[in-house]
Amino acid sequence: MDEQSIRPPLPRFVQIEPVGQCNLRCRMCPVQFRADGQAGPPAFMAEDTFRALLDQFPALAELHLQGLGEPLMHPRFFDMVSLAAARGIRVSTNTNMTVMTDEQAQRCVHSGLDTLHVSIDSADPRAYAWVRVGARLPLVLRNLRRVLAARTAAGGRQPRIVLIAVLMRSTLDGLPALARLAAELGVDSLAVQQLCHDFSEDTLPERYLPMRAFIDAELLGNTDRAHAEAVFDATRATAAALGLALRLPRLAPRPHAPQVPGPARCDWPWRGTYISYDGKAMPCCMVATPDRISMGDMARQGVAAVWAGERYADFRARLSSSEPPQVCAGCAIYRGTF
Repeated sequence: MDEQSIRPPLPRFVQIEPVGQCNLRCRMCPVQFRADGQAGPPAFMAEDTFRALLDQFPALAELHLQGLGEPLMHPRFFDMVSLAAARGIRVSTNTNMTVMTDEQAQRCVHSGLDTLHVSIDSADPRAYAWVRVGARLPLVLRNLRRVLAARTAAGGRQPRIVLIAVLMRSTLDGLPALARLAAELGVDSLAVQQLCHDFSEDTLPERYLPMRAFIDAELLGNTDRAHAEAVFDATRATAAALGLALRLPRLAPRPHAPQVPGPARCDWPWRGTYISYDGKAMPCCMVATPDRISMGDMARQGVAAVWAGERYADFRARLSSSEPPQVCAGCAIYRGTF
């Protein structure tokens, strides 16, 4: 493996978690089991930390402000967006849309935000509420329409608005109806993704074991494939008839031959990094929480030192080997099914 593959240039893509807490208990999200995820003092990234991190990525082109927490809970969220956008960085975020206000809807449109991903897993209010515990679909749709109205009033096309749906056995049959809802709302596209990870690594902290049990029950497998393909066909037909851009995931895992290099399996550790609200770097957003695996503390050690450090180098080398890290082997991106 050449030196460039071991120590790549500082990334042009970064994902930063503004908030490590959430106002919901989504069944497929491990934040509910994280020690700081639902209680205690506010788990917000300090503005000084955010600025300092941005300053250390001189070639940064894309910033995704999202993690396990709900980004819009941060009182300075749109200041973060504006700061990055003013530097020519393309900024996106993902929200559950439960705390959106009229003022925030206006700032979505005028802050420089490029793309707004909105998590809606089902058009059925009961199915949605089962997945997103603590949320109500009518409220989410009201708040989303606020943003859409503000965008229309401004006469622009920003932010681009994408509905994000997590595919599970419980939500599969509702995909055609969700496509109809997305088209009715007038969003730019619907993107369906599989559950991120199976939480199968031997080193998984015990408090996340309920996540593993949930994934086992809801992750689509070989026995679901024929039915899932039929639902996918119906969803594609619905989207095509309504002029809706649609993204559906692969259902069959993609094997990796021994000679396939690491970046071809997953390029995250070479192209980008994911930073928690308290500055800890992770190899990707699929890890989601640094108590599963951490590359170091970029807020304290500095970005360059962590990016070029031994943990990253070892992780990249193992990802290119015949025995990848367990946390990668259980990942939907690595398997090609995300």
